[in-house]
This record gives sequence, C-alpha cells and structure tokens, in this order.
Amino acid sequence: MMVGQINTVNVSTTPWRVRSTKKLTAIAVASVVPAILTLIISSQMQLPGLFGLVLVFLPLQLLTASLAAVLVVGKRGIADAILTVTVYFLSLVMAALLGSVVVSLVVRGFKALSFQSLYQNSFLITSVTSLDYGGLGHAIVGTLLTVGIAVLFAVPIGIAVGVFLTETQSPLGGAVRFLSQSLTGLPSIVSGLFVFASLYLTGLIQRSAVLGSVALFLLMLPTVIRLSEDVFKLVPQDLRYAALALGATRSKAFFQVVFPAARSGIITTCLLGTARIIGETAPLIVLVTYLPSTNVNPFSGDMASLPTYIFSWLKFSTDAANQRAWGGALALMILVGVLFGLARYLGRKKI
Repeated sequence: MMVGQINTVNVSTTPWRVRSTKKLTAIAVASVVPAILTLIISSQMQLPGLFGLVLVFLPLQLLTASLAAVLVVGKRGIADAILTVTVYFLSLVMAALLGSVVVSLVVRGFKALSFQSLYQNSFLITSVTSLDYGGLGHAIVGTLLTVGIAVLFAVPIGIAVGVFLTETQSPLGGAVRFLSQSLTGLPSIVSGLFVFASLYLTGLIQRSAVLGSVALFLLMLPTVIRLSEDVFKLVPQDLRYAALALGATRSKAFFQVVFPAARSGIITTCLLGTARIIGETAPLIVLVTYLPSTNVNPFSGDMASLPTYIFSWLKFSTDAANQRAWGGALALMILVGVLFGLARYLGRKKI
C-alpha cells in the first residue's frame, strides 16, 4: 500500500531549445521589419543592392535585434544579439559571393567546354575561331607538370623543416621560423623576377617550364613550413612521451606515432600549399612563354598552363576568346576540385 505519491515534473533535457512565444515573435519581427524597410528605402533612394545591404539593412538589423534582445532577456542580451547578427550577415555575404563566382564560372565556362576540348590544343586557333575547334588539353598538361614539380620538392622539404622546428631544440629554429614567415608574404611577381634574374639571365637554366616550377616552389614552401609546424604542434606531447617511455627512439616515435597522428593535417597542408600556387599567373608570364601546342617536356621549350591560357585569351575582345577564357577558368576550378577530392579520399584510407 502506497503511503504517498510523488509527483514528478517533466523537465526538458535541453532547456536552451525551449523558446517562448514572446521570444519567437521578437525574432520574427526583428527579421522581417529590417528587410521590408530596406526594400522601401532602397527603392526610393535607388541604392544598389550591396549598398542597401551594408548601409541600410545591417544597421536596421542590428538595431531591431538589440531591441528584441532587451525585450526578451534584458540589456545583457544586446552584445549577443549584435554578435549573432554580424556573424550571420557576414556568412551570408561570403556565401553569396562564393555562389556568384561558382555560378558565373559554370554558366559562362560550360559553353566552351566539351569532351574534345579536354584533349585538343589551341594550335592554329584564333580569337574568332568557333568553339567547336581547339581546346585546352595542352594547358591542363602544362599545369599538372609545372605545379607537380613544385609540389614534388616543396612538400618533403617543407614538412622536413616543420619537423625540424617542432621536434628539435636547435638554436637555428628561431632564424628558420623567421625566414619562413617572412617568405609567406612574398609577392608572386617578385618570386618570378628573382628566378628570372638568378637562373635565366645568368644562363643556368634556359627558358622552360622548370623556371616556373622554381618560382612556384618559392611561393609554396613557406606555406607548407608554417602549416606543417602548426600541425605537428597539435599532436599531444603525451603521445611522444608515451612512445619514448616504451623504449622507442625519437625517430621511431615520430614516424610511428606522431606522423600518423598528424596525417590528416599534413594532407590539408599539401592541399592548401597547392591551392596557393595552382592559380598563380604572374611568375609564369615572366618565366614561361605561352605555347598553343602540347609540350610534355618541362625541361625544354615553352609550355602552356591554365593561368597563362586564360590570360592569353583575355587579351582579345571577341566573344569566342572570352568564352575560351571562361572555359579555362572553369577547367582550373574543376581540376582543383578533383585533386582535392582525390587527396581527401587517399587521406582517409588507413595505413
């Protein structure tokens, strides 16, 4: 026989998800009113869309969000409301800008891309030639060779320097770190002029794609060094100490414990380093003469690449030339996506 009965109260396990009618109404009003006022003011003053968003919508949204926060939680909610509105606004602006770039590339560049354009070159193709003839296969091959050579040398050297900075206590670490950070801001045209003066004018290397690879190597190396150092620093020191306590040497502890733990970060480092150089145009214009035909020897002769291919067609004002330039930009974007997707897939495979 029960003496008494305990009344239980259902308490939500996620109270922060519970929103009152007053809060929902305040959020709705704070979201709708600025948009309506912005449309009215922009139409009356004939403001462009971007100016209307920045000069009218954002201040109104901040004001109404602050008022809504005061009504719901008091003055302590003003700072949170301003931060939330700012973050969402900037995120939407960046998403809109990125989306407009992608849509423009797909809409305009797809007209110049076809299956035959992926393996044909631009030999004997003029600015008024129909898009049914010619292609950018030679530029894709040149980009893969030029960037590939730079990546082949920049990745192992950059990772080795990152290991030197994190796994050793050398007195030269500070100087190496300072030099690598200084090279991070090196303008691409300066890199091209440096290689041109030090290697080409001195006669050490003749004009070829290798000169472009050297310039891209100088641009990619500091990025790989800086990012690889940060990646290795993120590996907990306890893993290193545990491996050493079990009797492993420092080299075995690194290759069997630290490096596998940082593998995904190293792959991201390689991707970001490749993204840093794959679209560079200035050093290639200075060092490598554009060739409309296919050349698979990076150590001899001129060579095309997707950035120089785009630049070469932008010099003309015809519709066909502009379409080919857009097609090259879309092909470059697709190539970057394919390389990044492949690297991500390989990075997820277990060793």
